[in-house]
Amino acid sequence: MVTGQVSENPESRFSALLAGAARLPGVRVDRAAYLRTALARHCSEDDVRRAVEETPAAAGIPLEVLDRVANESIRYETAKVSALSAAAGIPGFIAMPATVPADLAQYVGHMLRVAQKLAYLYSWPDLFSTDNDDLDDATKGVLTLFFGVMFGTQSANAAVGKVAEAMSKQVAKKLPQKALTQGVVYPIVKKVAGYLGVEMTKQTFAKSVSKAIPLVGAAVSGGLTFATFRPMSRRLKTHLSGLELAKPVGGQVITGEVIKNEDLQAADEAKIPKPGREWRVVRRR
Repeated sequence: MVTGQVSENPESRFSALLAGAARLPGVRVDRAAYLRTALARHCSEDDVRRAVEETPAAAGIPLEVLDRVANESIRYETAKVSALSAAAGIPGFIAMPATVPADLAQYVGHMLRVAQKLAYLYSWPDLFSTDNDDLDDATKGVLTLFFGVMFGTQSANAAVGKVAEAMSKQVAKKLPQKALTQGVVYPIVKKVAGYLGVEMTKQTFAKSVSKAIPLVGAAVSGGLTFATFRPMSRRLKTHLSGLELAKPVGGQVITGEVIKNEDLQAADEAKIPKPGREWRVVRRR
């Protein structure tokens, strides 16, 4: 009886799905390796090194650059998950019991991948800092909130903002364990997990219907995945990029070039407009 009740609990259902997806091969993104590869084409070696050792914000990398890299990662993950979803829809009705759960698991796995990439670009710490297959409570909590943002829940937006604010004040390089497991954010995590459990059930049903007809089901399933995954990823990107945690420090951008703080006087003499914020792009005439 107890097992049956737990399996019907939306919160427990989502937590189990999240934990299972996190164990899939290739789901966990190496923060340092990703930042080096993603930023190498857009930033100097020194900026990349500092972004890895500290954060992209501490390295002074402008949001315009981070947004460009984020869009590249979103396009890559969207194309990959859509292709896999379409492939899972080819067998049709006969293979549905096997393909639908697998498709949902890999879908959540790619949500985890894109969430990690966006988090690292916008100066969140390593979410999987250990080799342990099991998620710790803080990581599970922040990933649940990220998923909540992707699904458009306002409570998740507010909670992510609170966590980011706590990290900014503490200048911490790890997630605030207490806030995510005991503080005011924790009840929101539980509420969002329950909501996501219900939404994931709806998605499972939708994907089951889309796979009923061979070949046709592949196109519908791939299209459905594409139509949902990209907007959700962009929603998370928009929210994370707007947080104080993501704002660059220590420099300014003039036509893509970094002007150090000590060069401000020279910039004034050249009659370059003073920026209203720490970073601003000024076009050459």
